Amino acid sequence: MNCKSRILLVIYFFASLNLFAWERETIWPKGKMPDAQGHQIAAMTDEAGSEKFKADKHRVAYLEWFDAPAPEVATGGCMILISGGSYQVCCDVGLIKMWRERFTQLGFQCVNFVYRTPRPVGLPIYQSAWEDGQRAVRMVRSEAKKRGFDPEKIGVISMSAGSHLAMLLATSSQTPAYAPIDKLDEVPCHINWAVVNAPAYVTTDGELGTPATRQGYGIDVRLSDVFKFDAKTCPISLHHGGVDPYTPNGSTLIYRELRKRNIPAELHLYPNKGHGAFGLERAVEFMRQMGYMGPLEPEQDLMKRFASDEACKEKITEDLWPEGKMPDAQDHQCKPYLEWYFPKELKTKAIQIIYSGGAYNGNGPDGFEVAPARRYLNERGVTVVTMKYRTPRPKGLAKHTTAWQDLQRAIRIVRSKAESLGLDPNRIGIMGSSAGGHLTLMGVTSSMHQSYLPIDAIDRQPCNVQWGIGIYPAYALTDGADGENTGGGNADEATLVPEFSFDLNTAPMLFIHGDADGYAAMNSVKTWEQMRSMGIQSELHTLATRYHCFQRTAAPGTGSYTWLDRIGEFLQPFIK
Repeated sequence: MNCKSRILLVIYFFASLNLFAWERETIWPKGKMPDAQGHQIAAMTDEAGSEKFKADKHRVAYLEWFDAPAPEVATGGCMILISGGSYQVCCDVGLIKMWRERFTQLGFQCVNFVYRTPRPVGLPIYQSAWEDGQRAVRMVRSEAKKRGFDPEKIGVISMSAGSHLAMLLATSSQTPAYAPIDKLDEVPCHINWAVVNAPAYVTTDGELGTPATRQGYGIDVRLSDVFKFDAKTCPISLHHGGVDPYTPNGSTLIYRELRKRNIPAELHLYPNKGHGAFGLERAVEFMRQMGYMGPLEPEQDLMKRFASDEACKEKITEDLWPEGKMPDAQDHQCKPYLEWYFPKELKTKAIQIIYSGGAYNGNGPDGFEVAPARRYLNERGVTVVTMKYRTPRPKGLAKHTTAWQDLQRAIRIVRSKAESLGLDPNRIGIMGSSAGGHLTLMGVTSSMHQSYLPIDAIDRQPCNVQWGIGIYPAYALTDGADGENTGGGNADEATLVPEFSFDLNTAPMLFIHGDADGYAAMNSVKTWEQMRSMGIQSELHTLATRYHCFQRTAAPGTGSYTWLDRIGEFLQPFIK
């Protein structure tokens, strides 16, 4: 046996003596653990399921400290990892491993927090875990100097019931979960950020420990009042599947409360996903954007990043309306037209229509809201049609009327020509930004309402689409119907504007919105909520600290930089 083999054998031998070899630290002194109950243990399910497991040796909640990150990547931050398991067990062994590996690689000291389960008797289902959680954060903070991280750079990542617990730690640290027992309890127990996956029990129709009995809907269903949203509430990134029985409406309600307090936050909602942890890289982008991983790289100009039309084989321009047939023609408005961009290598029969914003006072198909997305999709083999619609706003009509007419006509023209071009007339999507996002909502939700009288055979074509992409849509809520959202769209009184009919042809959408946008992210969130209530699964991403036109310049490694990839991912089911 060579030297290397002998070393490996020794390592294996000592590792086999203890399969759970990282440093463990119980968080309560002997006899001081509050609300101790004999049926509870503190153990992950892989360990609790071992034949050698002895419950009496695992009654006290603990921290499991993992290896420190390499010095050359260390950020000076710490990530507390919190498993879910219905407050009955701590079961997310695989997630803890994945989180540990990813965040250690990114330069964070990682620590697994294992709290008492199953649920306590005679107390709220979360009580003993919350006690353990506040004590655990105090212990983590008290050891920051020894372990080489900043005591004010402590984050958590969590799942399910663990995310309910993380929400308590993130929003309610100023409410004591237990009476002090020693000097450690003088250490603050707030955290500095949270990544919360699939939080359970957060709406009143499920707060007693069940899936949301009414899916988070109902005029009497609200966010559980156990979350105090106190002065130490931290930035949060929320991740939730669209068909999770532990309702994603809980995450939208949490997000609204954070927005009311101007606390930076992100909301990531994934269509047709159930109960699970999704979008880890979106969480990493959130942490990078917030500065938890060090200073951002310089922002880069989007148009420079996507400057080439090399992937386009051919461009064809055509008018939208026959001469003298344009409805509600007004002399002060520009002439509308379409431009077809055919990719060099056609990989799908789907078609994406794209147009810009401009407050319905101007628009252009060659700027940063259109050209980069067109080039990105051409590179992926997608045919793109860009549209210039009539602006400025029409006189004597609603601001969007002539643009809506142009959009309906554009969809009909594209559908009428698709088959002759080797494309699919029943795989058409629309995409717009800002006012163009409002126009997209018109096209997606109201295609059964005609915006003009038919003028020729093309108008016999339906003008519904199969998907929509709304990039920071404006004017969608009543508190900002003709300008910025005066109340941030957060109040219950701020409802969706009446021009969206949400008819039977309403299509699923992707929304991407800056969290700090004056044309509030709640435009997107409340539209997403309405669509979900109709059984329409849409996708949504908000971006912390980012304003209107978040993508024009952005730092590498942030959601504002990778936003086009969200479009590529969303389109996969439609273009394959």
